[in-house]
Amino acid sequence: MLSPFLVSLKLATITTLCLLLFATPVAYWLAKPSRGHFVARVKVVMMGVIAMPLVLPPTVIGFYLLLLLSPSSGIGKWLSEHNISPLIFTFEGLVIGSIIYSLPFYIQPVYAQFLRIPKSVMDMAGLLEPSRLKRFMRVALPQAKVGIILGSLISFAHTIGEFGVVLMIGGSIAGETKVVSIAIYEQVEALNYEAAHMMSGVLIIIGMIMVALIASINKLNQR
Repeated sequence: MLSPFLVSLKLATITTLCLLLFATPVAYWLAKPSRGHFVARVKVVMMGVIAMPLVLPPTVIGFYLLLLLSPSSGIGKWLSEHNISPLIFTFEGLVIGSIIYSLPFYIQPVYAQFLRIPKSVMDMAGLLEPSRLKRFMRVALPQAKVGIILGSLISFAHTIGEFGVVLMIGGSIAGETKVVSIAIYEQVEALNYEAAHMMSGVLIIIGMIMVALIASINKLNQR
């Protein structure tokens, strides 16, 4: 019973760290004022694509990721042709699926926080610091820290409870891809309700802690 929790915690931690590193700059770019109509339209399309996991069933996303990563098509075929191990039914494949599925849950609060940065602050930063990277690191990131923390907590909690996507692309390999949500499902199928109750109870406690943290940070942000 401990192994699925360890896999879920490992998956949630790595997914959240990847989003912190790669999705934060994307959210910043999306929130920046666009100089041209073409760039503005590209950003609108990107926001729509990023938001797709909010409206599509997890099994649909998992199905197309399965096709994309399969050795017979898409990225999986390219990997197979170059003698690289396939990603389906591996922990690495779970990370890719989790990043895609959790992307809007991270992007939205971070994007909203970047939008709240006063234009005068960024204009002043532009006058004092010519480097865009340094302006991003020293001015934008500290200003958006609440959104980054919220996005990280929401993404972590969301990944812990994933089911459809991880089942489609990861299966149920003990110690590798069997996360706690899949373990609960299997215990229910086996009519082992006691074990299902225990694992579900732990998830409920984790969920309550995460909700309390998110609510506390939101409350501080509104002051």
